[in-house]
Amino acid sequence: VQLVESGGGSVQTGGSLRLSCVASGFTASTRCLGWVRQPPGKVREGVAAIDRAGIVRYADSVKGRFTISRDHAKNALYLQMNSLKPEDTAMYYCASKTGSVAYCFGDLAPMNYVLWGRGTQITVSS
Repeated sequence: VQLVESGGGSVQTGGSLRLSCVASGFTASTRCLGWVRQPPGKVREGVAAIDRAGIVRYADSVKGRFTISRDHAKNALYLQMNSLKPEDTAMYYCASKTGSVAYCFGDLAPMNYVLWGRGTQITVSS
């Protein structure tokens, strides 16, 4: 059972990146999944989440710029990031709640995820 992220890199302010996360060992679409980031020297913060019903939730800091989505056939989770800012610089993690938690109920708190990928670095330069 694991999550593997890809798609990180460096981009200038205003640029776009798309993160991918492939799940193995379980059916990702049946759970609450999310993206969490950790800026340098700061604590982890929830960025976006999507649940079994396709209901999404975003942190205010990324609302209107980031889009979370899933691909059932590929058992994958994505994060499309547009209009990137230097403050978006962080390690980005894909995360999942337990198999019994199908809905996120608007929760972005990192502490409530139980399965984590290794992360992918995003650096936005000004």
